[in-house]
Amino acid sequence: LSEGRGAPLVLLYLLGLRALVQLSHRQLLSRPSPSGPRDFSAPRARDYLDNITAIGPRTVGSPENEVLAVNYLLEQIRAIERESTDAHKLSVDIQRPTGSFSIDFLGGFTSYYANITNVIVKLEPRNGAEHAVLSNCHFDSVPNTPGASDDAVSCAVMLEMLNTLSKSSEPLQHAVIFLFNGAEENILQASHGFITQHEWAKSVRAFINLEAAGVGGKELVFQTGPENPWLVQAYVVAAQHPFASVVAQEIFQSGIIPADTDFRIYRDFGNVPGIDLAFIENGYIYHTKYDTSDRILTDSIQRAGDNILSVLKYLATSDKLAKSFEYRHGNVVFFDVLGLFVLAYPARVGTIMNYITAAIAFLYLSKRVLQPKTRAVHNLKKFFTAFGLTLLSWICTLVAVLIVAAFVSLIGRSLSWYTHFYVSVFLYGTAAAAKLILVHTLAKKFFYKNVNEQYLGDIFFDASLMIWSIALAVITQMGLCSAFICTLWVAFPLLTKLMIHKEFSQKGATMKFVMMYMLGIFVPYLYMMYLSWTVFEMFTPIMGRSGSEILPDVVLAGFIVVITMILSSYFINFIYLVKSTKTTLITLTTVFVVTLILVCSGIFFPYSSDAANPKPKRVFLQHMSRRFHDLDGNVVKSDSGIWINGFDYNGVSHITPHVPEINDSIRTPCEEQAPFCGLPWILPVHFMFRLNMLLDSKISGCSTSTGSYIQICILVSAGPSHMSLYVRPHEGSSLSTWSLGDGTPVASLGGDYFVFYSHGLQAAPWHFWVELMAPEKHSHGIVSLAIAAHYFFGEDQKSPQLSALLERFPSWTFSSGWSCTYDLFVF
Repeated sequence: LSEGRGAPLVLLYLLGLRALVQLSHRQLLSRPSPSGPRDFSAPRARDYLDNITAIGPRTVGSPENEVLAVNYLLEQIRAIERESTDAHKLSVDIQRPTGSFSIDFLGGFTSYYANITNVIVKLEPRNGAEHAVLSNCHFDSVPNTPGASDDAVSCAVMLEMLNTLSKSSEPLQHAVIFLFNGAEENILQASHGFITQHEWAKSVRAFINLEAAGVGGKELVFQTGPENPWLVQAYVVAAQHPFASVVAQEIFQSGIIPADTDFRIYRDFGNVPGIDLAFIENGYIYHTKYDTSDRILTDSIQRAGDNILSVLKYLATSDKLAKSFEYRHGNVVFFDVLGLFVLAYPARVGTIMNYITAAIAFLYLSKRVLQPKTRAVHNLKKFFTAFGLTLLSWICTLVAVLIVAAFVSLIGRSLSWYTHFYVSVFLYGTAAAAKLILVHTLAKKFFYKNVNEQYLGDIFFDASLMIWSIALAVITQMGLCSAFICTLWVAFPLLTKLMIHKEFSQKGATMKFVMMYMLGIFVPYLYMMYLSWTVFEMFTPIMGRSGSEILPDVVLAGFIVVITMILSSYFINFIYLVKSTKTTLITLTTVFVVTLILVCSGIFFPYSSDAANPKPKRVFLQHMSRRFHDLDGNVVKSDSGIWINGFDYNGVSHITPHVPEINDSIRTPCEEQAPFCGLPWILPVHFMFRLNMLLDSKISGCSTSTGSYIQICILVSAGPSHMSLYVRPHEGSSLSTWSLGDGTPVASLGGDYFVFYSHGLQAAPWHFWVELMAPEKHSHGIVSLAIAAHYFFGEDQKSPQLSALLERFPSWTFSSGWSCTYDLFVF
């Protein structure tokens, strides 16, 4: 097989798979409902969406969130109630819970909320229902964004689902509770208030959570359970346009994505199983001012409505809902096939399948290597040499490409692919492919100089099969449901090898052999490209908001290398079958070198202000005023300035030419004696950012002492709706208990304690206490407490200096700014 025929065939094969994947993703949005007119009306849901986002940013505590959004929801719910049929009973409740809890998200912190808002609707049969399924969305948004996708569109979908169900003449078997929660962006507070305090929560047996990690597109089922395979089966049976993956579930639950959803609250504090869905397309504008309703396609709303309404109906009429706790028996493997249908089976069944597949592969390989017995030692040596060379080629490829990625980052050209994703493929993809081919070409030329090419092709196929079989056994042993991917990569290639064994054994690879070979491994390659497309669609935008301490080029290059290694695993043998790889290597190297030169020259600017498809740089600015008090309450230091954090690895380097006084030479000094370096963090994400800086709350305390324990009572008597409390026990002291959460203090990364506080309208003063074990002598105090007040809305949000600075920022930035104070006290 000459190179002129082999390499283009492989390339065409992969390009064809990519085209098929693109087509399937488009069809996920455009495919019509299976039959008849749709019950769910996307145009009506769009009207709800437009009206909610027209209110503007809906930050907890603001009139927009606590009054305008609530009044609009109540108005629409009352209108729906007037048109509902006699088959149903509709009840509405406004909840204003107060509470606190601890969570291990973002390194661990404690949350306290007061008088936040939930709008709750219960739709049930006329005679009532003992059990209920919960549907959850949140109508609040992060500051300075209309929050169309996160999460107004989900609330619009829920309003239309309520409208559709209430007009149906068919009575439900169970109640459906629609929770429009008003404080999710405050780290899941409203869902905690509902599931732990509301009377209706006791009847909830399962839930569907509607979220977003992008703007519109397809909604991905990325979490289910815990356990409860019947919930996945409900989605499999009912969803009209399925899009689900246990791989996404295990990635998300690993914690590598800096995000969380109300799913955690219902699971951990309510012990309720559920389904978590999220829009994932175009995450570049998620949590920015560009997250507007006009960017969400009506087809996307229709698709989500069709899916979720069907699943909700199924659960509300399911006999299993009443006894959901009885069906909690193990995890489930689930994944959709090109959006056409979902395959799902119990994880224990998957484990058996995986081990059987691996055992068959090991049996086949042992037979191949150990027979005939007279050549067993020779065969073993050749086999493990090929096995080692394959692993060595992967390691060399990974190291080489990561060096390139680190170099690009160090010279200040990180994220060059952020707006132009093809740049990452041309840069890191070609480098990975070229390095991989080069290692095996050199091995073929110098190490296997006089060895039969057909024999080499055969043995390197077996080496790849061995690697996948080992991976299958190890990942299955780890208990990961994602091991099904390895099963695909073992079963189909092995079956292909057995079916075309004669062609494999013939001298010289024929076109018939190539076509049969590619056809045989079609399934794992197609699924892997489909899955890779989804992973890159989710992860690429996240690199623009993952903090300044992570090298995004290294992360993305690593992903590309892994995908290249996977896709090349059963094509390595072609390197030994073709006569020459010279042309392929020259082509790949040329593309890599040219792309690297262009990247180094800065021609690919990372960000875009394109109105149709913006990809902005995220920057947070806080105009802060700080006061540091000593043990006697005297102010020993005070200052003010604008504290700036770029949300990606580039920091503020690209902004400096536009605003010269912002540059990396101005760093915020860490106040070593103060918790969290004396900086007003809204969340404990200090470990994610390099610090940059340009150049009111009241607190009172009392203390009582019993032996070596000292209790300090804190009363925060004034302040905005968002505040952060930081606690640092001094050397020799330790925080033993407090009146927050379950009473057990949870330390953040670094050892300080972080409490996030928010309130709705007209909240009472915040009163709590902390108890410390202290040494007998504590002349310098036993604890430092600091409180930061954040003004996210209203006339105090932006100072004249902050507003003037924001106006100078380039159009390709999304700059979220607010004023804040920081006060440190020693007790």
